[in-house]
Amino acid sequence: MPFREALKKIRKGAKLEVNPSFERLREISLSEKPQETIYGSLVYRTRIMGRSSKVTEIVEGKPTSSQIETIQKVAEYLQGKNLLQIDRKMGLTNPFHCRAYVSESYAHIAYMWKRMLFEPEPGAEPDFNSIQLPEWPETKIIADANTCTTFILGSDYTGEMKKANLRMAMYRAKKKGGLGLHAGAKLLKVRDSQGNLSEKGVLLFGLSATGKTTLSCHHHWLDESKGEGVVIRQDDVVLMRPDSSCTGTEENFYIKTDGLEPEHQPLLYKAAKSKNSIFENVKVLENKDFDFSDDSITSNGRGVVLRKEIGYTDAEIDLPRVDMILFITRRNTIVPPVAKLNDEQAAAFFMLGESVGSSASDVDPGRPRREVGTNPFIIGSKDQEGNRFYELVKNNPHTECYILNTGRVGLGDGSGEKITVRDSATIIREIARGTVEWKRDPDWGYEILDSIPGVDVSKFHPERHYTKEQYAALVEELRKERKEWLSQFKELRPEIRSAI
Repeated sequence: MPFREALKKIRKGAKLEVNPSFERLREISLSEKPQETIYGSLVYRTRIMGRSSKVTEIVEGKPTSSQIETIQKVAEYLQGKNLLQIDRKMGLTNPFHCRAYVSESYAHIAYMWKRMLFEPEPGAEPDFNSIQLPEWPETKIIADANTCTTFILGSDYTGEMKKANLRMAMYRAKKKGGLGLHAGAKLLKVRDSQGNLSEKGVLLFGLSATGKTTLSCHHHWLDESKGEGVVIRQDDVVLMRPDSSCTGTEENFYIKTDGLEPEHQPLLYKAAKSKNSIFENVKVLENKDFDFSDDSITSNGRGVVLRKEIGYTDAEIDLPRVDMILFITRRNTIVPPVAKLNDEQAAAFFMLGESVGSSASDVDPGRPRREVGTNPFIIGSKDQEGNRFYELVKNNPHTECYILNTGRVGLGDGSGEKITVRDSATIIREIARGTVEWKRDPDWGYEILDSIPGVDVSKFHPERHYTKEQYAALVEELRKERKEWLSQFKELRPEIRSAI
């Protein structure tokens, strides 16, 4: 295989600094001239500020002649060049071992990525390999599923290294009969209306900029005096087994900092202002403090924060089982703040993956988009992903699924009702407590809010914001879009395609 041969040549011919410490990586990275904040953390400026999805090539069979030529050129180029070799462990249960090679002159990538994962086991051979060369003259990502090797060329964005390894982990999970999910994970300990205490495993799906990290890292104002509480487990990717249990992947979190503030995101805000955090493309003021509201650099500012500094965490990163799955979308007009789905509808909305583009990738920032599983990192058949997800929820009747809209209900021109973080966090809490009253939506067949403690339900009824004719037209337009999207998946089970 050309990928294996290229790796061997790189290992043999490059000048490797193997597993430098955090202190050493910070020292090397100072050549990139980062800004130091009043908290002692560093902020790096990169040329590429989001994932380069349009030039990402997935290799499942034989690589093309162009791909072979590119990686051979890379291997030749790296003879005698200085590379940082970083070995890490992904997950604590049946972990994967990951090895990254990064150009020494872009040490901040190695510094940030090393923070995300766990210390490796001594002598472990890598399951996944990644090579990141930001200085390469062409931006291209080549991910080979056969050898689990990724070449990241022409990008200095740390998110490419992060996702290169998570992409392969999700692929391996699917091959083993489970499913890799682009989702945050947490445990909620709640009391129901009868006062009984129970524990709910929660997964939150969502693309960047929908609120996945915000809600994954939220305490929901649970009543600790009554034994309630939250345990935050994961922010980005989990690997789900057939029995609905999930293994986590990362030790620390790579968060989006745009608009980070203390009122609605107190846990993330506190963790961000730590000497142990590391940032890319975040605005720093003259007094060396952050301005997370300033997106003049990019609205995709990023930071690695320590999970233990977020609070409400423990030593575990896995979920014993999943009781609630929430597909987070950010839509305007007629999508309600929450809807309860049956199994077929859940699989259909998994396939729809409705959201908006963001500056985290190069795919239509700000415009409505669909991404199967809200997961831009799927290798292989997307139809198979939907069918597998359907099997998982069908075979685990304790798992309930919901759509959670973090956008607004109304006209979408600034009018209507904005769904706030407080609304969404309250909805999740009360669903877990079992205090929500539901009613059937006659147009969509799913269940919507009838009443819920702490939220004025009436203002979020979509039909309230339109004339009868306007509302009917928007329903039919959205129904047509959804059906057209689902119709392209020819191997998707018919009961999923017909659920809309």
